[in-house]
Amino acid sequence: MRDIAFVVYPGYSVMALAVVTAFEVANMLADEPPYDLHFVSERGGKVKTSSGMMLDSEAFTDKPFDTLVIGGATTLVPPSPGLTAFTRDAPKRHRRIAAVCTGAFVLAEAGLLDGRRATTHWMHARDMQRQYPEVKVDEDRIFINDGPIWTSAGMTAGIDLGLALIENDLGPDLAKSVARKLVVYHRRGGGQSQFSALLELSPKTDRIQTALAYARDNLHKPLTVPELADAAHLSPRQFSRAFHAETGQSPAKAIENLRVEAARNLMEQSRHSIDVVARQTGFSDRDHMRRAFLRAFGQPPQVLRRHARLEAIGDQAPSANG
Repeated sequence: MRDIAFVVYPGYSVMALAVVTAFEVANMLADEPPYDLHFVSERGGKVKTSSGMMLDSEAFTDKPFDTLVIGGATTLVPPSPGLTAFTRDAPKRHRRIAAVCTGAFVLAEAGLLDGRRATTHWMHARDMQRQYPEVKVDEDRIFINDGPIWTSAGMTAGIDLGLALIENDLGPDLAKSVARKLVVYHRRGGGQSQFSALLELSPKTDRIQTALAYARDNLHKPLTVPELADAAHLSPRQFSRAFHAETGQSPAKAIENLRVEAARNLMEQSRHSIDVVARQTGFSDRDHMRRAFLRAFGQPPQVLRRHARLEAIGDQAPSANG
């Protein structure tokens, strides 16, 4: 059985507990529970979270755990000297160390991220890079594994991190079963972007949201304005006017962004040829997709795929620091 310790501290976000659920469900689904879960804190006892909920915890000791997981806080504050010292010594005792969201700042303050690749919530990534210049911060990743150190983006990305850790321990079949039980996608790859074309559009009405959902589910089709307007139950003229007013983009530009996002995910996470990816995401041909990639990312599809594969190889290789 693997001992998993979740480090909690005053102001710890309840959302950071989402990662705990992945291990809890793994215990439910496995023939024998593979994990023994603990909450630890600097002084032990009850710890008040950001929502006011109290968590019972064990005090920090020298006890070794298989995995130490440090969650994030709703408000970013410097870790206490005791938490920093405990974290700095963690690699001597624990096989694997992970941080969810702004928990990565605790690792950085303790020096555990120096010379390593890491991520955190995109809103704080540049602050981390300024405060800790020795850290190789990548603000556009769901999670990153560098040797024995794992970091994830926002709180919900902690679920993806948890699934990756479970897969690393127990294989993909159990991780998929956990994902299904949690009703989440299995699983977003660590290289997937934190940013979403749909979130950036932020439509205000149900009609435009419905049209965009229809577009996302039918990217392989031409997706004309009359077709999208019909999905929104508006006339083409009403739809075009409302769409631009709510999103600040034309329907054509928004659909291209959705296609590019879907195509990039396929390029980075599948072995499909460029022609197949272009066809599945609705580009008329590979040249059209290439031009769209250059507009969106400044790089052609082949280069992004190559970078993703090199990063995957780097994640699997032993770290020079560990």
